[in-house]
Amino acid sequence: MHPFVSYVAILLCFNLYFPSAICATFTNLTDHAALLAFKAHITKDPMDVTTSWNESLHFCLWKGVSCSPQHQRVSILNLNSQGLSGSISPSIANLSFLRLLDLSNNSFRGVVPPEIGRLSRLQRVVLANNSLTGPIPVNLSSCFNLRILHLSRNNFTGHIPAEFGSMSNLVEVYLDRNYFEGPIPDSFGNISSLKVLSIQGNEMRRRIPESIGQLKSLNILNVADNSLSGLIPSSIYNLSYLTTLFMRYNQLEGSLPWDIGLTLPNIQVFRISANHLSGVIPVSLSNASNLEFLELSCHVFGNNLGKGQANELSFITSLVNCSQLIELNLDGNNFGGQIPSSLANLSTHLQVFGISGNKISGGIPSDIGNLIGLNSLSMHYNQLTGTIPEGIGKLYKLQEVGFGKNKLSGEIPSSIGNLTLLNQLWLEQNNLQGSIPSSLGNCKNLFLLRLYNNELNGTIPPELASLPSLSKSLDLDQNRLTGPLPMEVGNLKTLVKLNFSHNELSGEIPSSLGGCTSLQYLYMDHNYFTGQLPSSLSSLRGIEEVDLSHNNFSGMIPKYFSTFPFLVQLNLSFNDFQGDVPVGRVFSNVTALSLVGNDKLCGGIPELQLPSCLLKKPGRKNMSLPLKLTISLIFGLVGLFLILFAVLFYCFKMQRKRSSTKSSLVDPFMKISYGDLLKATDGFSSGNLIGIGSFGSVYKGVLEDQIYVAVKVLNLQRIGASKSFFSECKALRNIRHRNLVKILTACSTVDYRGNEFKALVYEFMPNKSLEAWLHSPLDEEQEQPRSLSLCQRLNIITDVAVAVDYLHNHCELPIIHCDIKPSNVLLDDSMTAHLGDFGLARITADSNSEVISDQTSSVGLKGTIGYAAPEYGMGSKATKEGVLYSFGILLLHVFTGKRPTDDMFRDGLNLHKLVQMCLDENVEEIVDPTLVLGEAAAEPRPHLKGINECLISLLRIGEACSRELPRDRMEIHDALNHLLKLKTMF
Repeated sequence: MHPFVSYVAILLCFNLYFPSAICATFTNLTDHAALLAFKAHITKDPMDVTTSWNESLHFCLWKGVSCSPQHQRVSILNLNSQGLSGSISPSIANLSFLRLLDLSNNSFRGVVPPEIGRLSRLQRVVLANNSLTGPIPVNLSSCFNLRILHLSRNNFTGHIPAEFGSMSNLVEVYLDRNYFEGPIPDSFGNISSLKVLSIQGNEMRRRIPESIGQLKSLNILNVADNSLSGLIPSSIYNLSYLTTLFMRYNQLEGSLPWDIGLTLPNIQVFRISANHLSGVIPVSLSNASNLEFLELSCHVFGNNLGKGQANELSFITSLVNCSQLIELNLDGNNFGGQIPSSLANLSTHLQVFGISGNKISGGIPSDIGNLIGLNSLSMHYNQLTGTIPEGIGKLYKLQEVGFGKNKLSGEIPSSIGNLTLLNQLWLEQNNLQGSIPSSLGNCKNLFLLRLYNNELNGTIPPELASLPSLSKSLDLDQNRLTGPLPMEVGNLKTLVKLNFSHNELSGEIPSSLGGCTSLQYLYMDHNYFTGQLPSSLSSLRGIEEVDLSHNNFSGMIPKYFSTFPFLVQLNLSFNDFQGDVPVGRVFSNVTALSLVGNDKLCGGIPELQLPSCLLKKPGRKNMSLPLKLTISLIFGLVGLFLILFAVLFYCFKMQRKRSSTKSSLVDPFMKISYGDLLKATDGFSSGNLIGIGSFGSVYKGVLEDQIYVAVKVLNLQRIGASKSFFSECKALRNIRHRNLVKILTACSTVDYRGNEFKALVYEFMPNKSLEAWLHSPLDEEQEQPRSLSLCQRLNIITDVAVAVDYLHNHCELPIIHCDIKPSNVLLDDSMTAHLGDFGLARITADSNSEVISDQTSSVGLKGTIGYAAPEYGMGSKATKEGVLYSFGILLLHVFTGKRPTDDMFRDGLNLHKLVQMCLDENVEEIVDPTLVLGEAAAEPRPHLKGINECLISLLRIGEACSRELPRDRMEIHDALNHLLKLKTMF
């Protein structure tokens, strides 16, 4: 008899005595089969979650699965944050007892199967932070017991189903950060149990329906970052249980009702900035004693609260009753009058106070030091007068202070040195006098200081020049500073911009300035500097702009300027330089070079129209012919000797190089053991796991000397892992660049069990990868995902271009990086990008872009699907043109927010073609919506047209680099030049 027939017979006999048991057995088999079908749709399981899903365990014991004790049926399927990829199987609908479904923080793609509507017991559906597409299934409205629906941060499209209004048990609805369009369904007003409605960051249009005002239990209403228009329904202001009203970045109109503080007594978060609101701020807000965040600011296209008249900030006095107030942001409106002294009586919990970009006059309240909880104080772009109060030194928690672009006078108080947490200080464009206080040297966290365009005098304090934290900008230009530059300036090793122009500084440039190796912008023009330029400046290899004009420099123009790979502007005009002008790089571009006012210069390229350095000088006697022949013979012999010496030296060097290629990797920096790495990473614990790659895992570690490192442990069971290790060692052994990840050492040994162990140790990048910023999950403490502004993205993609240009054009042997993608672009604490993961890198011959033969033995795709050049799929060798394709796709990914592998790309459509189709007229439809909003939020004046032009230019570069045919792709140095111009313009 067939085994299955026997099995059924036994069950039927068993059923004669235990009929309920046979029913349970069959339904259990249904759940078992449904879970296995769900597993079959999973294509990636890096944490081996479903490994336990096998016959050795009952399915109720499988990881992520929980069953009801009575029926032994699946009631919970929780696979949150397991790194899973694949699609959601329609068979999930067979788990008929399912109450909770949580697949959030994974990479599930495709649509939500409409069969899910059959799960009548379902109470919670959490699918946030995936890549799900298509419309929400209307059938979901059949889940009449559903209480929580969380679909945020996916790629859902279409309208929000009006049928959801029939789901009478819904309590929380989160649909943030998708592509929903159309109106908010009027039927939502029927869900009387609703407490949270969050639709932030979509493309919702039209008016907010009046019916929302019927939701008497509503606590949170978040419709920010959409395109909603019209008046805010007055009924919303009557929702007395409302604690959070979040409507910023829309096109809403009207004014705030006078009794808002009475009708919304429980309001805690009130953010409606960047709309088209007008009128005054009601005094009744004082009745909202629980108010914590009040944000009415304007960003680019925003509110116009206030009329520029006196006493328009008097409502601040009424906010004294709001004892829990944490944020008060009124930036970019039209408020006039003075700051009331009652500001100092606001809650000591106040952390953020902003009134920049208004028409506020008068002085800063002298008692502002009472607000001891402040960490951000913004008052720039106003008409403030008087002095900066000495009491500001009491605000010891302050991190950002902005008083720039006012009419403040007097001295900078020395008490500002008490602000030891301060990281940004804006005092520019005022009438400040006196010297720069040396107490600023106590601000050990300061990375930006802007004091330009004041009337400051005296010398630059050595204490200020000794601050190694200064990394972004030090702007002291347009003052009356005197004396020499302090030698301590060399301590600013991470500083990007240094501006001393338009002062009265004198003396020679200290040689220590060469220690500022991160400098990109150096402006010292219009001073009284003298002497020759020190040779130590040759170490400023990353410099992009230099202005030394209008000084008294003398001597020859140093030739090191002609070797700087990124220098695009050099102004040496109106000095006393003499002799031969160098050639090459910046000296070959007359638009990037200014030498006027140096009458003793000669040579250079013809376009400079300088006299030849071989011309006879007046009053100089001609040499006789025998003397000329003698000198020529001497120089000829010396030249021949130098050539022979160079040839011998080269042969010796090559012989040594060949003899060392077979030796093991020798670490010139540090030696580290397996035990050291085990201790540094807490036993390679999952808590220190940063990421998982093709050939291994990366862990965060802390060495004994408190050096934070990233440790890449190779999985030697994977084919190609060992080769990846040696490729990366070989590629990184002899290259150093500020935009490449720095390798500290390598470890090749055995672990405590005698197994082979290989690891690479890198400098730790605290801001993780570009991938993490482009597609970051929402942290519990965040109201919205962290995002990158347009400027940040432009800086990052330029950094990557600089790195690729270096690898292709400035290495001793060019290097082909075969895996450029967002996860391999790492960001340091200043958001500077570093290209990493050279495990697939190839070293090329000098003369062309083809890979050296001994590097091409590997088979398979060179890189990652979506970023790898199409010719690689046909077996082509790795080339520079292939890298250009990856770079172009990366650029398009960065500015559109769309992965090249998104589900929308099918039937011949890809990211390149999408951009190509929309480039001229519809670019706003394809760029990352958070990018435009984030950039708009950063500026107090309209410049959307400039943003649009910049985005078009950027996407054109990406499109030109990622064309299908290698010969049609833009060269990296051309792409880099375009990006540098955009940075300067934008």
